[in-house]
Amino acid sequence: MNTTQLTKILKALSNQTRLELYLQIARQSEADFDTGCECFITDIVGSLNIGAPTVSHHLKELTNADLITTVRRGKFLTATANKEIMREVIEMLSESITPNFS
Repeated sequence: MNTTQLTKILKALSNQTRLELYLQIARQSEADFDTGCECFITDIVGSLNIGAPTVSHHLKELTNADLITTVRRGKFLTATANKEIMREVIEMLSESITPNFS
């Protein structure tokens, strides 16, 4: 991962509503691990109290940052958190603060 990609990810997560949406998708993906790691957007939107156009915009930003993937399942939209990209973010950030004793 390069700093350009990291900046895009951190910018996507810097919006409070988008961060809350991402965290709910990630939690739901983890909870539904046995059923395919997907969550239905309609299941989590109600708790955020925001309209469909706003949700669509935030989902697009999260997708563009490669934090989630979305798939249309009939009339429903599902989202899956990209766990690998988050591992890379954590690794990159932790490398920058880990002291080098060699």
